Amino acid sequence: MLNFSRLKIGFIISSIIFFLYIFLGNFNFLNKTNLFLDKKINLGLDLQGGSYLLLEIDINPLIVKKLDEKSSDLKKNFIEKKINFKNLNILDNKITFELKDPTQKDNVINVINDSSNKGTFFRVKKNIENTSKDFFYRIEKDIFILQFTDEYIKHLKKDAINQSVEIVRKRVDQLGTKEPAIQQKGESRILVELPGLADPSTFKNILGKTAQLNFKFLKTSNTSGDNLGFEKIKNKSDNSFIEVEKKLIVSGENLTDAQPGFDRQTNQSIVSFKFDSVGAKKFANATKDNVGRPLAIILDNEIISSPVIREPILTGSGQISGGFTVEEANQLAILLRAGALPAPMKIIEERTVGADLGKDSIRYGIISFIAGFMLVFVYIVYAYKLFGLFANISLLLNIVILISVLSLFGSTLTLPGIAGIVLTVGMAIDTNVIIYERAREELKIEKSNIIAFDIAYRKSLLTIIDSNLTTLIAGIILFYLGSGPVKGFAITLCVGLITSFFTAFTISRLMVSKYLMVNKDKIISI
Repeated sequence: MLNFSRLKIGFIISSIIFFLYIFLGNFNFLNKTNLFLDKKINLGLDLQGGSYLLLEIDINPLIVKKLDEKSSDLKKNFIEKKINFKNLNILDNKITFELKDPTQKDNVINVINDSSNKGTFFRVKKNIENTSKDFFYRIEKDIFILQFTDEYIKHLKKDAINQSVEIVRKRVDQLGTKEPAIQQKGESRILVELPGLADPSTFKNILGKTAQLNFKFLKTSNTSGDNLGFEKIKNKSDNSFIEVEKKLIVSGENLTDAQPGFDRQTNQSIVSFKFDSVGAKKFANATKDNVGRPLAIILDNEIISSPVIREPILTGSGQISGGFTVEEANQLAILLRAGALPAPMKIIEERTVGADLGKDSIRYGIISFIAGFMLVFVYIVYAYKLFGLFANISLLLNIVILISVLSLFGSTLTLPGIAGIVLTVGMAIDTNVIIYERAREELKIEKSNIIAFDIAYRKSLLTIIDSNLTTLIAGIILFYLGSGPVKGFAITLCVGLITSFFTAFTISRLMVSKYLMVNKDKIISI
């Protein structure tokens, strides 16, 4: 194992130069222009300061929305089947209604079952104890009661949190924050860390809005509400309540783009939008048949604009004007591009980490690393003489390669990550200790220095692989099951294990090999 060809030596030296170049790129005194090599390690919230926000999803409005959709479908089906019903309401997350004619009871059950088979209503189950279905119903004193099962609500919550995480990530990315940390925490919470951001007010405005955009027609004297009725919605301009049709023309889900801009005639800030093919078709049909009618543009259950349709809009694009400032128009465009949250979200915890605290963390982390390294350095030289110096050089290069690998992948370094690097120092020196102790034993029975060290490297290999592999498995488990700081520690630990193995069996072994070749006839003490 001590034989190195020129190709291997060239590979090792070129690797050292490459990683050293990446490592030095993390410092300001080296300006790099090569895009491929322009990589730096990112500092986490605890090291450079920033903002910490904990968001919570409110699932109840989403349940009410789903019930309202199903209630509208149910009402429409009853009207088509000429079923006389009354008092159809949504209360306590349940749909309730009565029949004017009790003899139509069987027809009602058939309508519910037929609707479920067509996909317009959820699958139903009479037995309240059986939650294998999405929906169940029961009859109490001639009142029909329909509600979601616990299983479906759990599934709805899971989908809502997953979708919300992606939408929050899109919103944060569009605002240009570098290396944000966004992850689910618990069943209904999202953790957002924004390194380097001291004032999160803009982000709070962006993250706190649901951004559900709907287009509906305003009620006029000659409209019937299309059998779905009307609802009162607050008008943003004067805080009055205006009746609009419940029927949805098109929603923000069909938007493909939204950009802030200015109206050339009024010089006011506007938001231009564009629908996809499905949304464009819906919008075209609705505007073609309703020229002269006012159209309500509703954002988060508030009318922000109500223009009158002058002519059919067939291009699938339009603009929203609502007395916006430039900043409000920009924020609205970001919200619409990122998509609407499936459920309202509120900030339940907010913290700001100062940059000074981050600098202190870095300083103490570096001090602890230097102190640990110096103690290891002194001990290993004292214990193994010149071979200890080889191990220390290998250890230094191990840290360089570790930082370089983290930089190449754009990893975020946190305070626990620094702890992982400090631990790597001890883990890396262990590999050399195992090899040197084995070499001591072999030198007692073997006269040739080269053969003794060759056997030591061979016999130590399996032991070192076994030791590093078990620790690597533990680190991988920490990464997948942990969150935040735990993941940062796991990443540096795992990468450090791999780099320490590489340096021990390439760089350190190369130095030992060259020294033994030069002094193969001398008596070597270790």
